[in-house]
Amino acid sequence: MDYNKLYIDGKWVKPNSSKTIEVENPANKEIIAKIPASNKEDVESAVNAAKLAFESWQYEDLSKRVELVQKLKDEIENRKDDMVKIIMDELGRSKAFALDPQVQPYIDAMEDFIDIVNNYEFEVEKDGYKVRKEPFGVVAAITPWNYPLGQIIKKIIPALLVGNTIVLKPSQKTPLVAYILAECFDKVGFPKGVFNLVTGAGSEVGDMLTKHKDVDAVSFTGSVEGGKAVGEAAINGIKKVTLELGGKSPAILLKGGDYELGIKKTLNTVYNNTGQTCSAFTRLLIPKDEKEEIEKLVVDMSKKYKFGDPYSEDKIVGPLVSQKQFDKVKKYVEKGIDEGANIIYGEVPTDDSKGYYVGPVVFSDVKNDMAIASDEIFGPVLSIITYKDEEDAIKIANDTTFGLAGAVFGPEEKAHKIANRIKAGTITVNEGNRSHKAPFGGYKHSGIGREGGVAGFEAFLQEKAIFS
Repeated sequence: MDYNKLYIDGKWVKPNSSKTIEVENPANKEIIAKIPASNKEDVESAVNAAKLAFESWQYEDLSKRVELVQKLKDEIENRKDDMVKIIMDELGRSKAFALDPQVQPYIDAMEDFIDIVNNYEFEVEKDGYKVRKEPFGVVAAITPWNYPLGQIIKKIIPALLVGNTIVLKPSQKTPLVAYILAECFDKVGFPKGVFNLVTGAGSEVGDMLTKHKDVDAVSFTGSVEGGKAVGEAAINGIKKVTLELGGKSPAILLKGGDYELGIKKTLNTVYNNTGQTCSAFTRLLIPKDEKEEIEKLVVDMSKKYKFGDPYSEDKIVGPLVSQKQFDKVKKYVEKGIDEGANIIYGEVPTDDSKGYYVGPVVFSDVKNDMAIASDEIFGPVLSIITYKDEEDAIKIANDTTFGLAGAVFGPEEKAHKIANRIKAGTITVNEGNRSHKAPFGGYKHSGIGREGGVAGFEAFLQEKAIFS
């Protein structure tokens, strides 16, 4: 594939900018592609194309929009193997972890989005008036590197189905799967300008999009600092903004609960994407008087996860995404030791000569005000924190600037009561599993708005009252 192009107004075009950005394979440090560092003219072309396309796309019959998205889903299914291979290379996932959770669940989610929109009421009659839901216009979708396909799907599919047009800016670290997606759009035959792809740095291209006068809504997923910058620019331009940001999510083990279940589900979130998941349960809250027993279980179960070269085995946890991320995780592990926490499994990562490999790290004797317990590390680092009683557990769980996710494992009735008191956007109770049919988003510094479910559609709709 020729990655030195952009997809604008229904065709592949040469960028106006001659500058490029290298895309690195984190498993071996090889440069696997170079993408355009789009400039102001490129962004202008993409936004203008989306603006012009919106004039007709917003009035396109819903059945036609659904038909095109269904064809897109089928084409993505056809290109699934290519997407898996690209994510293996640009994110460092093994084949199994590239397929699930990176690709297949989001293909399946497209069917959920279609089902939701087919049953959505865009006009509701009231007493003397009706409320009509209409698209905003041009949506800038700015997506992160940790789920390079999934975060795109969650934004652009609901937005397109309800009649918006898209300018997508994927992460500069993992942009290549977006090129395959653009090829799928091109083959399916969406009207020109409905979907546009520009690439580059978030601080440059993302900033241009957020500040552009003809961008009507911005959907951003990334860091808290990035979200603040996007939010400020969007508010200055009076744009609708949705922010899905970071997390430092608690998992609470209650006495009488299934500890093995709780630990397994916790470790899956912390390890399987090498900790690069915003909703990972990176704080494990356990009863103080059962500390020794639970910590032994955590160590024993951590040993079952294999970390290493993603090409060596089908289901193995691969590297971190970049040198920057490796250095960040290393710094936090060292800081945890300096703060007085104890590593009961794992070690400080040191060797990044062949790739950005780290192993799991489990800290014991963690206080909730330590940096390893308060900051989002984005690595396979677990902090175990003890609590005195259930009220103490709730207090510790909520003592954070974040509020994206959480989990409670324990006797069912008690677990649900505690789940109701956790200040976070999504809570897992015992064997519960997340669904793309449900809204996803955070409290506090974890974001503004929701993705997924009916709420994910309404993020791209505005209301009009018509009196008659």
